[in-house]
Amino acid sequence: MRIILLGPPGAGKGTQAKILAEKLNLPHISTGDILRQNVKEATALGLQARAFMDRGDLVPDELVAKMLMHRFEQPDIKEGFILDGYPRNLVQAKTLDGILQKKNMGVDLVVYLDTSEPVIIQRLTGRLVCSKCGANFHIKNMPPKRDAVCDYCGDRLYQRSDDKEETVRKRLEVYRKETASLIQYYQEMQKLHRLSADEDAEVVLKSIIGLAAGIQDDPFKE
Repeated sequence: MRIILLGPPGAGKGTQAKILAEKLNLPHISTGDILRQNVKEATALGLQARAFMDRGDLVPDELVAKMLMHRFEQPDIKEGFILDGYPRNLVQAKTLDGILQKKNMGVDLVVYLDTSEPVIIQRLTGRLVCSKCGANFHIKNMPPKRDAVCDYCGDRLYQRSDDKEETVRKRLEVYRKETASLIQYYQEMQKLHRLSADEDAEVVLKSIIGLAAGIQDDPFKE
């Protein structure tokens, strides 16, 4: 089962992907994690990415695609995967298709976590991130045991600059423009399923698992 999770910032893609991967016993593939790992391990691709990051530039799509291609060479994806953070636009979707075609694979299910703007703003503006281990907390939904202190490593929690309300609204505007053609692309392929991600995480998870089970049991599935 090969599943892609799409959705705006604050939709809960990362959270759902991690839990879903455990439930379905599939690897969780996050392009953000792959990028950070390559940079941390100073791989050839990581060093190239670091050069862009040090200049304050975005890492080019081609470089991220190469990292993703290397990840798909690992044997643990044989039975499938949960992918989040990629693709973000139509060009990336077609790049992903090309990578998978080389391995005689295809996408089984694309889940779009549809989230309303008020909920996104509430989630992101209340988010706290550990400066050391990267763990996420939320002022209201998942507060740390001690104010501004990580439960796991004891380091400082902070609010990301791009989680301020004005910036969140701008990110959402950019996201909608970039993903309109992407959503249409997967709709035309009859792979896309929309779910309301305004619900509690447990409710959303059960819905995704139900969709995955339906795809697996579909007698007309290739």
